[in-house]
Amino acid sequence: MVHIRKDISLSFDRKLVKRHLGFTLVELLVVIAIIALLLAILMPSLVKAKALTKRLRCAHNLKQINLAVNLYLNANDNTYPCAQDPVSTSPFYWLWMGRGFRSFLEPHLGGNIDANSPSVLVCPSDTQKEKYEATSYAYSMAFYHSPQQIDNTNSTADTYSNSQPSIPQRSFAVAHPSDKILIGEWFSNHARVDEEKGWWNWQGCRNYLFADGQVDYLEAEEILPARDNLPNPNLTINGIKGIDRSQ
Repeated sequence: MVHIRKDISLSFDRKLVKRHLGFTLVELLVVIAIIALLLAILMPSLVKAKALTKRLRCAHNLKQINLAVNLYLNANDNTYPCAQDPVSTSPFYWLWMGRGFRSFLEPHLGGNIDANSPSVLVCPSDTQKEKYEATSYAYSMAFYHSPQQIDNTNSTADTYSNSQPSIPQRSFAVAHPSDKILIGEWFSNHARVDEEKGWWNWQGCRNYLFADGQVDYLEAEEILPARDNLPNPNLTINGIKGIDRSQ
């Protein structure tokens, strides 16, 4: 009789342990609801963190490009890349385009730069990189035209003209290196706008490399109006001697 009671007691204890170790359907649903709530709270932060990481990678690209520009200057008597526009035919590329100036920096970026191997010339957030051969950045015309030539250029259409011969500009001619944009993102890759027009747009934000080597993330509205009354570093008033950043 004693053995029977012990067996019944052990069997009952095992059932209690099993019942204690398991989860009810209600408990599982509560756990799932809590996880879903946490994900809903954290997801915007994760998306923002990912976007910030891409923006910082883009800024790092420009830092690397600045090193290549400095190497080019050292090898070319402190003269910035200069060539007659357009620099290619069928299709036509202008030097200020990433596709135009990349060949000048290619030796200083490891070589063999093209659409399939863009090196640091492509921004990780650029959704139109396929259209422009994976070149996300533009080079200011003010660095291969004289201030007088730039001041005689009054429309964006003139940036697609070779009516004025290119004139090499030297690094010591930059009057305000901390305020003159050398190279920058063409599109607003990190703050989408309704209609993308590159530097010919008062909307959006872009990473810019200044002539002194610093990289800043600026809204278009923080750029001074150029000769075409747009935030266009190609046509900075006074060219290489002028400023792009509003004080």
